[in-house]
Amino acid sequence: MSTQSFNESPLNIGIIGCGNIFDAYGNGCSLFRSLNLRACADINPKAAEDKATKYSIEALGVDALLADPGIDLIINLTIPKVHAEISRQILQAGKHVYSEKPLAVTVEDGRSILDLATEKSLRVGCAPDTFLGAGYQTCRKLVDDGFIGRPLGGTAFMLASGPESWHPNPAFFYQRGAGPMMDMGPYYVTALIHLLGPVKAVSAITSRARSERLATCKEQFGHMLPVEVPTHYSGSLIFENGAVITMAISFDVAAHKHSPIEIYGLDGSLGCPDPNTFDGPVSLYRREEREWNDMPLLFNYKENSRSIGVADMAHAIRSGRPHRCDGRMALHALEVMEAFEASHQSKQWVEIKTPCVQPAAFPLGMLNSVLDA
Repeated sequence: MSTQSFNESPLNIGIIGCGNIFDAYGNGCSLFRSLNLRACADINPKAAEDKATKYSIEALGVDALLADPGIDLIINLTIPKVHAEISRQILQAGKHVYSEKPLAVTVEDGRSILDLATEKSLRVGCAPDTFLGAGYQTCRKLVDDGFIGRPLGGTAFMLASGPESWHPNPAFFYQRGAGPMMDMGPYYVTALIHLLGPVKAVSAITSRARSERLATCKEQFGHMLPVEVPTHYSGSLIFENGAVITMAISFDVAAHKHSPIEIYGLDGSLGCPDPNTFDGPVSLYRREEREWNDMPLLFNYKENSRSIGVADMAHAIRSGRPHRCDGRMALHALEVMEAFEASHQSKQWVEIKTPCVQPAAFPLGMLNSVLDA
């Protein structure tokens, strides 16, 4: 750990978008010494005022937040279809941006964000940051230290019945830029990139069970929701290191018994936790032991620590090192997810062209609330 980074002043943070996910970031910012949450904004002024009161911060209009010279970095928590537009506005205002996932609705829009950031000498970060939690950092340590040998293959399953029974605003989940792949896929694809490195190609089939979905949440009960996107994705990811992962992401499944992610190596297998969480369980099978063993988590951040990616980015901005939730990795993941539909339509493998660097693993022994390595 760098003592210089420990003593550096925090970055002043603003948030645009005061919806369902705001509290996770509002609470998360308080966990890290590198972050000082100062202000929030929303197209609905009442929503911004409510969050400002709750977190003792300032409620501003979007334009005022963008123009505030005291804000260093803005977290973009808007709905997916405007992620690219808002992120570009943040960069044009001369501020670093950290976006909720996905980075954008299309690879083309995602690339425009990174191009603008390069032009402005600013940084782009993007969720998810759950791979920085105790569960997946422990998994990474086991893979890197050779406990399963060379990774050969694996599985990744996110199979659910959709959010219309519980989410207060489920319609956008079935609009272009969302669906099960763009909504939940980022957790799985990013976790796999973290464990195995960049993806080389995708071969996939997609389907859509219904053209409309019935909302049964209390806020939208009885409303019919048009479905613009596939709701079931099945395919294979071929990684540059040679591993092949079978993946299925769906909002059409009532129940299943699959583990979220498993990695199979020459010498053993690794059971990984839900990549939308920060803790375990983590289980390891080694050939010589012939049984599965639960593994202790070796790192901090077992609790919900959303904003850990922003905190790591803040340290990186201060010190000049790369940040782990890098926009380039998010663009790579976006191209992987977009490739599922492209492969289905073309009936061919789709090669992934966006370059990506596997994010650095955390070192053992970091102080809680301080990230620098």
